[in-house]
Amino acid sequence: MEKLIKDKVALVTGCDQGIGLQICRLFVEQGATVYANILRAESANHLKEICERLSGRVVPMAFDITDKSRIMDCIRQIKREQSGKLDILVNNAGAKTDGVIEMINDDSIEKMFAVNVTAAIHMTQAALRLMKKNPEGGSIVNVSSIVGLRGNAGQSVYGATKGAVASLTKSWAKEFAPQKIRVNAVAPGSIDTAMFYEMSPDRIQESIRAIGLKRLGKPEEVAKVILFLASGMSSYITGEIVGVDGGLFM
Repeated sequence: MEKLIKDKVALVTGCDQGIGLQICRLFVEQGATVYANILRAESANHLKEICERLSGRVVPMAFDITDKSRIMDCIRQIKREQSGKLDILVNNAGAKTDGVIEMINDDSIEKMFAVNVTAAIHMTQAALRLMKKNPEGGSIVNVSSIVGLRGNAGQSVYGATKGAVASLTKSWAKEFAPQKIRVNAVAPGSIDTAMFYEMSPDRIQESIRAIGLKRLGKPEEVAKVILFLASGMSSYITGEIVGVDGGLFM
């Protein structure tokens, strides 16, 4: 079967673990060159190990996406190494601190907005410098959350940041359409990642019981939807928020 994103150049944030790691692996498997943002430099070797026998290529990029100057360094490296080509951006990196609104401190509020919203804006601004020059346009996929669309007690600030991501997706889809740049988002529900297990055991079991399919989603199941939205298979789709929640909301 033909590779869905063969010879494409992608930039994916938050590839240390979980969904981001699986996006990177799947994209490389499908023939792309992936500039994989990681927060911890030690994650680079693991990325290279899981991608070394696949048909594409991974280029680990260790930097904090809240540092705008480092984002620009990354874009300049892609421009230099790929002759200005950038086809896909996935804004996946995220931060989450749960708690009722009276208990959320300012540091947590600022961090969630800095990582989930401001950094995604800065990353998109930078990526557009290259993507707008592509005759064929490009694809941007944002990672929102079901919480951002539906809300959840104890996750109001996190939900607000992910609601902002959904709103940005809708506006950017309209704004970038003349340049043939599609913008979509996924809204994962309960996914089997380290972030999910930050809840209490009782809350974990309660969350699983609420899912229609009665199980957690796998990071690779979210990555497959992102691959679809990033590839030509979704060439007439833009401005959509795709729930990946196992029937949590139907």
